[in-house]
Amino acid sequence: MRVLPIILATALAASTANAQAPTIARAELKNATGAVVGSVMLTEAPKGVLMRVETRGLTPGWHGLHFHEKADCSKADFTSAGGHTHGAGDRVHGLLNPKANETGDLPNLYVGADGVGSTEVFSALTTLAALKDADGSAVVIHAAADDHLAQPIGGAGARVACAEVR
Repeated sequence: MRVLPIILATALAASTANAQAPTIARAELKNATGAVVGSVMLTEAPKGVLMRVETRGLTPGWHGLHFHEKADCSKADFTSAGGHTHGAGDRVHGLLNPKANETGDLPNLYVGADGVGSTEVFSALTTLAALKDADGSAVVIHAAADDHLAQPIGGAGARVACAEVR
């Protein structure tokens, strides 16, 4: 009977050693002047992507958070990143919209009174491979909260930080 636990432990260790490490992408969040104001880490998951965002120096309160079409944060207003990623089919903006969700829709980010924000969110609407396509994508933080209904961006306002995902 002592052999069974040893065999099970050995099998578990072998299967853990054979498991592939997840694919990860990291990017710096920059503000309109190009200063680094945080970081983004995206991890491929079996049915989506897990994202960790850490920020500093942003205005306290809720901020819209979205995946945008291109890995291009070159313009100070970040419009070079394009619109939200959409995915296949006829999609509209809003996590609360009954018609469907864009693949760029994410929950809001909260920034504390000290200007520091951090969150970890999971999106089953996209994959890391899709975000890292030929022209990449961007993680964009907006000036105001996303109401998750209004078109086209939920009233989230200006883009205040951007990270290029390649």
